[in-house]
Amino acid sequence: MKLSIVAVGHKQPDWVLTGCQEYLKRMPRELPTGVIEVKPEPRGSKTREQLQAAEKGRILQAAGDSVRLVALDEKGSDLSTKKLAERLEAWMQDGRDTVLLIGGADGLDAELKQRADEMIRLSSLTLPHGMARLLLCEQLYRAVSLLKNHPYHRE
Repeated sequence: MKLSIVAVGHKQPDWVLTGCQEYLKRMPRELPTGVIEVKPEPRGSKTREQLQAAEKGRILQAAGDSVRLVALDEKGSDLSTKKLAERLEAWMQDGRDTVLLIGGADGLDAELKQRADEMIRLSSLTLPHGMARLLLCEQLYRAVSLLKNHPYHRE
């Protein structure tokens, strides 16, 4: 299984890129993980729905076919790290590539959220996109370390 984070956004600050790279390089070989950045739609005079629809096409193209889509959304399931680890383990047993989606400034298209196999949220707080990306990378690494009984995660 391959794990990907498809995130709509502009070039992130160095601290986000460095942090994500650090956690992603720690991921085990049997779970290659990467971030795919998708260009946001130029705002102009477009409505929120038009922006989301345009970004949806780019997101789906970056995600590829026959993958499990997991949308990050404020209305998604609230998972503990342990529950995320259990979910990750189930995804790995299924073997299908999994793509986690982080929408742009206006969020994810409603049709894309419906199309997703599941929706999760990182926090009840509103997070900047770079922080959400880094937090997701860290939590995926933490979930893997929990599954492998690595001492990184302590309860």
